[in-house]
Amino acid sequence: MLLLVAAPAQAYLTTSRVPLPKPRPAEAPAIKPAQKPGEEPARSEQPAEPEKPAAEARPPEPPPPSACRLALTDAIAVAPSIPDIKGPGACGGPDMVRLEAVVLPDKTRVPLKPAGTMRCAMATAVAEWIRADMAPLATNLGTKLLELDNFDSFDCRGRNRVVGAKLSEHGRANALDVRGLKLANGRSIALTERNTPREQREAVLHSVCTRFTTVLGPGSDGYHEDHIHLDIAERRGNYRICQWDVWDEWPRIAPLMPAVRPDEAPPREVAEGKPGEKTPEAAKPAEPAAAQPAAEAEPEPEAEAAPPQEQPTPKPKPKPKKRRAPPPSPFSFLR
Repeated sequence: MLLLVAAPAQAYLTTSRVPLPKPRPAEAPAIKPAQKPGEEPARSEQPAEPEKPAAEARPPEPPPPSACRLALTDAIAVAPSIPDIKGPGACGGPDMVRLEAVVLPDKTRVPLKPAGTMRCAMATAVAEWIRADMAPLATNLGTKLLELDNFDSFDCRGRNRVVGAKLSEHGRANALDVRGLKLANGRSIALTERNTPREQREAVLHSVCTRFTTVLGPGSDGYHEDHIHLDIAERRGNYRICQWDVWDEWPRIAPLMPAVRPDEAPPREVAEGKPGEKTPEAAKPAEPAAAQPAAEAEPEPEAEAAPPQEQPTPKPKPKPKKRRAPPPSPFSFLR
């Protein structure tokens, strides 16, 4: 039995050997000897590298450009990207740009004065509107488009600047307020001025109501009498709002002389004389009679009453003519 047990053990020792460690390479750093108690630590000849803080990390890589950003090239608009705006509250948004100018197909630039801060989608809508509609309108007038009058773009506020109101699309960087378009011939298309030819304002009205989901102007709510509000807010069922009444032009020549007084008008009252002016004899008051004794005074006979004369019946004044109301807007059904 002992021989049978010892034989497998001897065979295991001869077949399985423990491998020895490899020799230490020459370029390996020297091993520091262990420090004895009470002994000062040995100074290294090379200065120790400063340890990097654990919190320090690589800066996050910027997100890849969006499809809108790739499509809005320098051939369409001068609109450099800016960091996303986050807050306060729900204000701001992603994919922000600073729209400085719109580039026309002939390489002419139409600047926004001042430049507008908005989302890339809104900047694209504004650029397409200027390139496809407003530049041809100026060409039809025999001139070129020179400048866009920007009244307001991004602004973290409530609707109509009312405190506590629902957040405006301006707060979402999704809107633009426009006052007019300046032309190269020195004139301008003032969108809310009644002296601007009506056909020009109506052309702009049909253009913006086709491209933007919200258009507010004179006659909408009292807050947009001096500018036009444009935005691309998304609503259920692709619902759109276009409220802009294009009023008639003011009369070219104002009446300089008053109208002739009608014959049936009642007579004017005669004004009293000025101080120091001689009063006509008929207008002088009758002097009182001298006082006489009661016995000598004779009663004067009473004058017979004259028959009443029929007074002419005054004719009614003609009613003033009602002012002609402006024709209804073609988009009044959207109010």
